[in-house]
Amino acid sequence: MASVTFEGAQRWYPGADEPAVPGIDLEIEDGEFMVLVGPSGCGKSTTLRMLAGLEEINEGRVLIGDRDVTNVPPKDRDIAMVFQNYALYPHMSVEENMGFSLKMAKVSSDERKKRVAQAAEMLGLTEFLGRKPKALSGGQRQRVAMGRAIVRQPQVFCMDEPLSNLDAKMRVQTRTDIARLQQDLGITTVYVTHDQVEAMTMGDRVAVMKLGVLQQVDTPLRLYDKPANLFVAGFIGSPQMNLLEGLAADGEVRIGGYTVPVDPTAERTMQGRVTVGVRPENWRIVSAEEGGLPVQVTVVEQLGADSYVYGTSDVEGVPSTVIIRMSGRHEPQKSETLYVTTDPQHVHVFDTESGERLSA
Repeated sequence: MASVTFEGAQRWYPGADEPAVPGIDLEIEDGEFMVLVGPSGCGKSTTLRMLAGLEEINEGRVLIGDRDVTNVPPKDRDIAMVFQNYALYPHMSVEENMGFSLKMAKVSSDERKKRVAQAAEMLGLTEFLGRKPKALSGGQRQRVAMGRAIVRQPQVFCMDEPLSNLDAKMRVQTRTDIARLQQDLGITTVYVTHDQVEAMTMGDRVAVMKLGVLQQVDTPLRLYDKPANLFVAGFIGSPQMNLLEGLAADGEVRIGGYTVPVDPTAERTMQGRVTVGVRPENWRIVSAEEGGLPVQVTVVEQLGADSYVYGTSDVEGVPSTVIIRMSGRHEPQKSETLYVTTDPQHVHVFDTESGERLSA
């Protein structure tokens, strides 16, 4: 096992006007499950490929443990890669696929069989060892790809969107399997995904990226509760945070004719145009007389225990859609007007121009 360190690692593709990754600094602890997340084109896969040795590093360096691997060939880095498309050999059985890297490394036949059997048992693949990949489901193929990585007993797992080809139900099951396996094995893992739900449910820590630049690196709950800027606030959370633009004055934020209650820690730094964020679950329904923000219901998503209400408001500064989470047993009618408010401790305040967080 080993830690992973990026020190100003930059990747600039030939002919590009700007680097895909301008220079990332990131420390991943020994045995940690680190998730790189962000929208398409944010540089997360490029960062992973720099670690794996599949992309050249133009400046800076990458270390695995205390060893500088910046110019070390991929095969000598002691990492195992799990790809999005499984990359299995169709003419080989599951057992042969899982043991192929060991065979190439001249590991003895007995040791190969032992390691493959152990990995197959962990992954629930024992009964499929004699089958070819075409006889397996997508989830089973992905487990074979995981098994091929496990038998190598590497220092680092690199996983590039391994669940994106699976259906929704299989994705949930497989991400649970991967998280459990990583915890059991204790191998440092760098996992790339564009799905923030995957990131929140799997990672010990999550690194949010935008245009090749780290926006925030923290635990999933800290990202959710204390987003560092507007980008992280809008990206982390499903459904996303409601972001409303207003004017700060005298320790209050006015959005049209509605006053937003603000945490006192933000009052001292608020001035001029600010953006306040409220999670869907933090709205409270109040009466019209209590002065809440009016929201006209357009769509209600019933999920059983909960329901998500999507609505619009004609108050200036309010986004085109306001999202409210409610009990599933309370179903408002379409075109009904709800009045909502929130509590100061649940309001996130950001500087509209810079995007930086103003709340403590």
